[in-house]
Amino acid sequence: MRTLDLTEASAFLRMHPETLRRLAAAGEIPSAKPGKHWVFIDEDLANWLRSRYAETARAAEPRGQPTCSTADQTAAGGGCDSPRQTAKKYASLLAPKTRRLPRSTKRS
Repeated sequence: MRTLDLTEASAFLRMHPETLRRLAAAGEIPSAKPGKHWVFIDEDLANWLRSRYAETARAAEPRGQPTCSTADQTAAGGGCDSPRQTAKKYASLLAPKTRRLPRSTKRS
């Protein structure tokens, strides 16, 4: 078992020291601050890093049903939009909201 300071631990984990300090302060990574400096145990950091493997693998797995299926078409009354239709919908949603100016009641 070996203890590491902030710079050694950040080099071990290959992350920026400030990011590591924030994780340690939030309690998201095993660490201690017995005085003015953060202290890390190399075995704890290795175990924390191993636990992150499972999170990464789960995040990469597809969840649920595919986004476009025949079941979606019957339930929603639609289906997959073509890229052109999707672009048109996005353009209408992102268009700036403008209102018509009132017509003048005065005639010249």
